[in-house]
Amino acid sequence: MREIITDAIRYWEPRRIAYNVVLAAIVCGYFASNLPGSKAAFSMDGVLTLFLLAVLANGCYCAAYVADIFAQYSAFRTTWIEWRWVLFVLGLAIAAIMTRFFALGFFTAQVAQPVSQ
Repeated sequence: MREIITDAIRYWEPRRIAYNVVLAAIVCGYFASNLPGSKAAFSMDGVLTLFLLAVLANGCYCAAYVADIFAQYSAFRTTWIEWRWVLFVLGLAIAAIMTRFFALGFFTAQVAQPVSQ
């Protein structure tokens, strides 16, 4: 068990850096593309919301450990170790889509719609 957990940590933790860099780049990109309206998100509540979303994204990243350790205990361990990068890519793609969704809503200026009579 110790070997499998060590292998999982050795594989997933360096990739967490890339995961966070990609998600941060998406957030920064949407912030920059929606300037100056996106500056309104820089309140204490806005910063705390971004922090909470970052913590939740990293919590979701930890789900990879469950799948990895489970697969390593199976008879498919050798094949899994060769193909687990697919889980990383799929997880990163899903996280990037969710991050884009939240960043778009968070930084897009709300344009007041005229009231029709």
